[in-house]
Amino acid sequence: MIEKKHFSQTDSLEKTKSFGLLANGNEVFCYTLTNKNGMELDVMDYGATITSLRVPISINKKVDVVLGFETIQDYIDSYSLPSAPYFGCVIGRVAGRINKARFKLNEKEIILSKNHGLHQLHGGKEGFGQKIWKMKKYTHGDFPSITFEYASQNGEENFPGVLVVEVTYMLTESNQVIVEYNAFSTDKTIVNLTQHSYFNLDGHQHNISNQQLFVNATNLLETDEENIPTGTFLPVADSPFDFSEEKKCPLQIDNTFVLDKNNSIAASLYSQKNKLRMNVYTNQPAVHIYVGGNCFGQIKGKEAVNYHPLSGICFETQHFPDSPNHPHFPSIMLEKGEQYYHQTIFAFETI
Repeated sequence: MIEKKHFSQTDSLEKTKSFGLLANGNEVFCYTLTNKNGMELDVMDYGATITSLRVPISINKKVDVVLGFETIQDYIDSYSLPSAPYFGCVIGRVAGRINKARFKLNEKEIILSKNHGLHQLHGGKEGFGQKIWKMKKYTHGDFPSITFEYASQNGEENFPGVLVVEVTYMLTESNQVIVEYNAFSTDKTIVNLTQHSYFNLDGHQHNISNQQLFVNATNLLETDEENIPTGTFLPVADSPFDFSEEKKCPLQIDNTFVLDKNNSIAASLYSQKNKLRMNVYTNQPAVHIYVGGNCFGQIKGKEAVNYHPLSGICFETQHFPDSPNHPHFPSIMLEKGEQYYHQTIFAFETI
């Protein structure tokens, strides 16, 4: 039974639904934001996860541009796939890989949980995407928004300090999805959050191979055979990773681009089929681009779609992976009482 205490306005009941029950009996809720143009964003409190984003492309047609599942059990089961997709969730405490799952803090070595061979990936064995977030604020009107909060306890996945994180999703009148993160810690720690939606502007049931990609980067991070940054910056010029001019999405990519500051757009994606463009803006120094979504025929996506290796593309705006182990990388250290602030905007327009 949905209780009124979950909501801030009387019409909220119509914009909220149960997304199923967890094994412990707790109910998962999914909330819908709608702007004046009819754009609709569905977000659930499990992982503060975007489950659907329906963008108007004509007067009578919308396209769902993100991958996702229809039940909470499918999201839970997806973490047991050969490669967990992390569909639509907030990644934390630290996005990307941490080499050997360890780093130094105040000259003391911190040994983290390992969930990717010898390394830690996307926050560990049970990262933020597998947590129930508290819904704190839910508003409608011209700029509908929802705010979730999660308190990561001291020692969770062996990270130090209690880290309190808020993430807010907002829809604007110009069809922007604004994602804002704020975080504070009770002790010095590291934090590098990102949003892990897989986009497909042709629609989530298609593949991304004919869509056009632009990335505003002169350099990317060199990585070793296990995709751990070596600390070296490589120029993208004359390489397969040069997207400084729009070209077709790559069939395989899992790379971190160092964003240039001479252009406000971090990256963009364009669908000729739907005449739809998505521009990505961020205050972060990097965007990690990943093409994938494969569910290995084991779990059906929304509308019984079989997701495959070309189902979607992620724009993981963030700091550099493995930053604590590379002193010349921008720092992801967060001092006690300091504020972590991260903003990313996904802006949609029909051409």
